Amino acid sequence: MLIPVLFVVASLVVLYFGADFLVKGSSSLAVRFGISPLVVGLTVVAFGTSAPELLVSVQSALEGNPGIAVGNVMGSNIFNVCAILGISAMIYPLRVNPRLIRLDAPVMLVATLLFVGIFHNGSFGRWAGILFFAGICAYTIYCVYKAKRGEVVEGDEEIKPTKSWMLDVVLVIAGLALLVWGSGLLVDNAVIIAKALGWSEAVIGLTIVAAGTSMPELATSVVAALKKRTDIAIGNVIGSNIFNLLAVLGLTATIAPVETNQINWTDMLVMLGTSLLLLPFMRTGFKIGRGEGVVLFVIYIAYTVYLLVY
Repeated sequence: MLIPVLFVVASLVVLYFGADFLVKGSSSLAVRFGISPLVVGLTVVAFGTSAPELLVSVQSALEGNPGIAVGNVMGSNIFNVCAILGISAMIYPLRVNPRLIRLDAPVMLVATLLFVGIFHNGSFGRWAGILFFAGICAYTIYCVYKAKRGEVVEGDEEIKPTKSWMLDVVLVIAGLALLVWGSGLLVDNAVIIAKALGWSEAVIGLTIVAAGTSMPELATSVVAALKKRTDIAIGNVIGSNIFNLLAVLGLTATIAPVETNQINWTDMLVMLGTSLLLLPFMRTGFKIGRGEGVVLFVIYIAYTVYLLVY
């Protein structure tokens, strides 16, 4: 039992550095092409920090562990909103850019509603996967199109590129390699731990795997909050949730359709409820304050206790 736990810890370290390298290299490349920092947060940074979820879910589905594949995405989205935004807001109140309320948060909510509607019977087929993956392609193209047209975004923060584009490419390749290795290590040993503890694949996916694969998002948003770069902090989380649903689940189901009875309505309603709650929090004074951060974090603790006890 000790060895699988150590391997899980090691895999999280590998995933963290893999995502870090990928985010640094891809963000630098994006800035070189003139993409605004908010759009970088919503697309490049968010997608890069969600790469662990993508690789873990695809590998889990291919290996016949659908509970982990879906639980990883749902748990990551709940963790992103409640734990990451909660902790970040407690560190420093997060100013909300109107663009997030106008476009990105509604896209996240619609994607969540579509997922709950399709997955209510425990099945997410190939056509649903293709639909979701087409959605992330359209969203990304739209974001880049608006950025290239010179969309002015209030509160943009400076992101400095590295010394050369060749270093950016090396960072991206190294990051992807570490993510592939770390995801395999995490899935294999998480399944061993789940069986030893008598937990279902879904519980492992919703807790250990979800929190583990969300470490890059946590690190990115907390550092952004400490530096008072709130556009990146919030944009990273919302972009990651959109990517998790549309790209991770979409690509996973396209490759290997998912079917499991281990995810219940409570899990889906918590994910949907926290996404809904985020909208009024964001609209109140266009910021997420420390008090709202505490509420979000308490929700996550309560949900985790529910999973482990019931």
